[in-house]
Amino acid sequence: MSTESTIKASPAPKQRLASLDALRGFDMFWIVGGDSLAQIFANFGPTGKRVADQFEHADWEGFHFEDLIFPLFVFMAGVSLVFSLGGKMAEGGKAAAFWRLARRGLLLVVLGMLYYRNSHPESVRVLGVLQRIGIAYFAAGALYLFFKPRALIGWCAAILLGYWAMLALIPVPGVGAGHFEEGKNLTNWVDSQFLPGFKWDGQWDPEGLLSTLPAVASCLLGVFAGLILRDPKTDHGRRLRTLVVVGLSLIVVGVGWGMAFPIIKKLWTSSFVCFAGGWSFLFLAVFYYLIDVRGWQRWAQPFIWIGMNSITVYLIRNVVSFKSLATRVTGGPLTTWLDASAGKGMGNWVTNLLALGICLAVARFLYVRKIFLRV
Repeated sequence: MSTESTIKASPAPKQRLASLDALRGFDMFWIVGGDSLAQIFANFGPTGKRVADQFEHADWEGFHFEDLIFPLFVFMAGVSLVFSLGGKMAEGGKAAAFWRLARRGLLLVVLGMLYYRNSHPESVRVLGVLQRIGIAYFAAGALYLFFKPRALIGWCAAILLGYWAMLALIPVPGVGAGHFEEGKNLTNWVDSQFLPGFKWDGQWDPEGLLSTLPAVASCLLGVFAGLILRDPKTDHGRRLRTLVVVGLSLIVVGVGWGMAFPIIKKLWTSSFVCFAGGWSFLFLAVFYYLIDVRGWQRWAQPFIWIGMNSITVYLIRNVVSFKSLATRVTGGPLTTWLDASAGKGMGNWVTNLLALGICLAVARFLYVRKIFLRV
């Protein structure tokens, strides 16, 4: 089939999008070690340092590439909801689909608590990365089951506006209302007073109680993207244009809103949701165009290996330290020699590269043997 005829074809995408698997794997690539490799740019002057800084989280207000990784994953959970609920999960009716959503969401929450229990045995981290994904997945999925797309837009807007209103208008004891600085805002105060267990930032958590609410909106943005891709009445070109227009619009809204309600990942502010959501739409558009429209899939194969078992790979890292395994090979004299001959930090960079290679090998092993562990 020619490229031209491929672009003109307009059936609804199949139940599993290769581009979505690849984008999920691309996202996980940075989580499992890709970001550590990017630190090598810091050795190449001020411009290289600015590139390397993109792979570190913004200290508080602002946005780096690293800050996109988590909301992009939540966004993709929303995209996948449209395809899963439109297929097998909906066969038994809305009630059956709802309870399956609830089981999946609860399982992610439990896995998240077990994951951090291993890292912090002195106290359970009640809310964390997997817990946030599970809660947002369930809430957005339930809304998608029982409300039409127009009503979902209303829900998304209400969540974002409501969260802004709470932080802007509800006074924090001893501080007042409308403060967004660390430790002086309503989100941090709620965590310090009501969130039990281990908290990532001491008295509060970046995946805390109140900030989970706008994360549901992030997942709903993914639902909207899934609806665009699954619309059988549109062709590839229109889907792509819509993804790009929505993405650019959200970025503009995020920047504008950020003047009043700053873009802060650790608070998951409404402006952050829009800005990160906009970039998520654009990344999805690029992957969809390259892989599902053009059919250029070979370059993305390593990402697909990871993306097909993303949660599994994430959990394996908590049980098996790929970095420790790599250090057995590159540690000691080899690291010293690399630092001396190739530059300070090169030994650690090679160790991180080998650790990432081990992770990719595990993901490929699971993929080739068709071992896909579903939550």
